[in-house]
Parts: sequence; C-alpha cells; structure tokens
Amino acid sequence: MKDNKGLICGFYLSGDNKGTPIDWQSIPEQLPENGAVWLHFDYTHKNSKLWLEKQGSIEGFICEALLEDETRPRTSFVSNGLLLSLRGVNLNPSSDPEDMVSIRLWSDGKNVISTQRRTLLSINEMTSLISLKKGPESPGQFVAILTESLIDRMKGTIQDIEDKVARIEEIVLDSESYSLRSEIANLRRQAISLRRYLSPQREAMSQLQNDRIDWFTQSDRIHIRETNDSLIRYIEDLDLARDRAAVTQEELVNRLSEQLNKRMYVLSIVAAVFLPLGFLTGLLGINVGGIPGVDNPYAFTIFLFFLVVVVGIQVWIFKIKKWF
Repeated sequence: MKDNKGLICGFYLSGDNKGTPIDWQSIPEQLPENGAVWLHFDYTHKNSKLWLEKQGSIEGFICEALLEDETRPRTSFVSNGLLLSLRGVNLNPSSDPEDMVSIRLWSDGKNVISTQRRTLLSINEMTSLISLKKGPESPGQFVAILTESLIDRMKGTIQDIEDKVARIEEIVLDSESYSLRSEIANLRRQAISLRRYLSPQREAMSQLQNDRIDWFTQSDRIHIRETNDSLIRYIEDLDLARDRAAVTQEELVNRLSEQLNKRMYVLSIVAAVFLPLGFLTGLLGINVGGIPGVDNPYAFTIFLFFLVVVVGIQVWIFKIKKWF
C-alpha cells in the first residue's frame, strides 16, 4: 500500500464493482447508499481531514474520533452506527511489540471508514483478501474479519513471551546468573505493557459482542464472539506469564541473595578469627621500650604458639555457638 496523499487504500466491498480499488480520482464525493465501500485514510494528512469534514453523513464528533491522535480501545453505538477503536501488536520491523498500533473505524451499516497513522499488517491482509475477491461483502463481515486478524496476530508475541519465561525458569532451576535479571525485568515489562493495552480492548470487544446492531448477521456475531474468547484467553496467558516471570525473578533474587549471604558469612568468620590476632601482633609491634621477650631468643616461637591457642579457643567458641 502506498500513501495516496492521505488515502491509503479503498475498495468496493459489494455490487458490480466488488473488489475494485478506489483512489482519489475515483473516490465518491458522498458515501454511496447502495453498494458498500471501504475507505482507509492516514489521519495525519490534511486531505483526509478535509474529505471527512465534507461528508454530511458523518457527524462532527465521529469525524473528531477518526482523526484523534491518542485514543483507547472502545466501542460506541450511534444511531445504529458503530464507532470502533482497537489496537494491534506492532509487528513492523525494528519495533517493540508492546508499542501498540491503533486503528479507528466508523460504519453506518452501509460503508466503512477507517483511519491509522502507522502501518498495520491486518490492513495489508484485508486488502489482499479483497483484491483476491475473498474479502468481506458487508460492513458486519468487515468488522468480524478485522477484529479476528488483529487478535490472532497477538498470539505469536504472547507465545514468545511465555517461551522466554519458561526458558528462564529452567535456567534458574539449574544455575544462577546475574545477567538473567535484566531479561526477566524486560519480559515483565512487555507483559505488563501488553496487558495494560489489551484490557480496555477486551471491554470494547465484549460490548461489541453483547450490544445489538441491526446490520450484524448471526454469523458476524458468532465470529466476533469467538474472537473475543481468543482475546480473553490471550490476556489470561499474559497474566500467567507475568506472574511466572515475577515468581522466577523472586526466586533468582533469593538465590543470589543467599549466595551473597554465604560469602559474607565466610568473610565475617575469617574477620572474627583474625581480629584478636591482628590486635595482638599490632600491640607487640609498637616501637616503645618494655616490649616483653625482646632479649629472649624463644619469644617469637612462644608468641606463635600463643596465637595458635587463641585461634583454637575461637574455633571452640564458634562451635559451641553453632556459628559454623
């Protein structure tokens, strides 16, 4: 898809022109009453705003919602029309999956208007289906297929997070590594971020499933219900991955803390053993008169024996107190 000065793509969904592309030269000035069309805009382009504002069938607040830069997933029903805002996982190259991509959609049951800023692979898939004449033939089918495509593309990202958490759990059970802490923290951040974005999307999908729209067929409703069930399952998987990552991180921190405590314990014992020895050698090493044993040739040997006795007494006391 190429940016056609604001119009990313457009197609006739039904009628004699079904599957025919629409560009700025063939775009209808007013939305047709018969024969559904789909027009997909880059909402950041001024031509998109100008065209949407000219449409008498699109109310002002709907136009503002389609052009809004920041939005959260939601479903709104206005005069038997549907205003839908959803997010998809960002699968574009060199992008973080949790940096979600938004799409805004309006349909009055006859035509579909949607907007985006960044590339959404689900839209690419939709255009391919329509070009092959395998795409939706009504706005209800369009919404059902689009939501399913958005949710299904989350599966790979969520499974990747689960696999990484499972791998780290196995490594932690076998060994301890300080380098794993940053990896676990990054996985928890991804899971929390995706969970935060998908929670309102679950509410929007539930509302889309439960509220009645005349131009939704029974098949469309079943399709949307299955998609909503998949979304709920993915959110539950994210919750599980997040909790497993938290437990794994806690276990890793506990093991690293235990290692550190053991090393500090050994150092403390060594320091306790050499503390009186250092005091005695320091005391006898001062350069003043009256140091005992200066003229005795056996004084050094006697002093070493005395130090061994002191160490033996210390070890005996440590054993009694069960310090080691």
